Amino acid sequence: MLKVLRDWVQRYFSDEEAVVLAVFLVLGFTAVLTLGNMLAPVLAGMVLAFLMQGLVNLLERLRLPQTFAVWVVFTLFISALALILGVLMPLLWQQVSTLFKELPGMLAEWQSLLLLLPERYPHVVTDEQVLRAIEVTRNEVAKFGQWALTFSLSSLPLLVNILIYLVLVPILVFFFLKDRELIGRWLSGYLPSERGLMTQVWDEVNIQIANYIRGKVIEIVICGGVTYVAFVWLGLNYAALLALLVGLSVVVPYIGAVVVTVPVALIALFQWGWSDQFIYLMVVYTVIQTLDGNVLVPLLFSEAVNLHPVAIICAVLLFGGLWGFWGVFFAIPLATLFKAVLDAWPRAGPGNAAAGG
Repeated sequence: MLKVLRDWVQRYFSDEEAVVLAVFLVLGFTAVLTLGNMLAPVLAGMVLAFLMQGLVNLLERLRLPQTFAVWVVFTLFISALALILGVLMPLLWQQVSTLFKELPGMLAEWQSLLLLLPERYPHVVTDEQVLRAIEVTRNEVAKFGQWALTFSLSSLPLLVNILIYLVLVPILVFFFLKDRELIGRWLSGYLPSERGLMTQVWDEVNIQIANYIRGKVIEIVICGGVTYVAFVWLGLNYAALLALLVGLSVVVPYIGAVVVTVPVALIALFQWGWSDQFIYLMVVYTVIQTLDGNVLVPLLFSEAVNLHPVAIICAVLLFGGLWGFWGVFFAIPLATLFKAVLDAWPRAGPGNAAAGG
């Protein structure tokens, strides 16, 4: 057993750079797991700067000075942030408040519809099943109401955190964009002089993760925007709130689109019932989801790394369990990182391993 373990270590960790890379990966993930809450503004600033670096590089290729390109991109970022805070957030807050007010009426309407099922389909649904479903729904709504009350009472620390983010994150984004070369030289001073493996992993990860994250942000904006326009055009209530859910649903592959269909269908059913308008909405919604999966995704992620669906689902479950929403969002980039490391990892041959033993 010890010989097998020794041969395995000799085979995969005989290269000094591989050991250093393994240590850096372990330290990095340990720091995120243990200090993630405290370093959250820094991590958010790094991610946003990483997203915008492509636009800075594009402006530099157009022969704009680096400082001017950084200021242009940073101005666009601040303008987008102001638009979200000044227009989108008040609209979402208004629709969420209206939804809470109308939720009891919706529940009563859905309850009356459920009670009709045993009369129409007595061989499929029984009264006991309907009553049990209604009771479970009431309990879940009561729990959600208690959570909302607790959340509103403890919202002051949350507001303070939001203000901290609104001040610190833009500052960090600016300096990450402006001083990226200086920061890169400082970090490289702590790396080995021979770092071909690290360079290979970084080059692949930089291309793949940058393409994925930027593409995913573009997909969220396009899906959310097109869905909002379609819902407003059809006259659906809570169009902005539902469009936001549809946009965010693309973060979770294979599952998000199915899950977000439920609130869209329920709100449409409550508003119009089993009418032609409801059918039109579901047809338009299905067309949007189909175009997203068959046109937009291949167009945006044609250069993204090819991961097996099982690997994607496992990554979503693992990192989502560790870091919540952000773990789900970065599940595929992190899986890409592991794949790049495994593909580039040096392996000593069996003969060399035996000779080393």
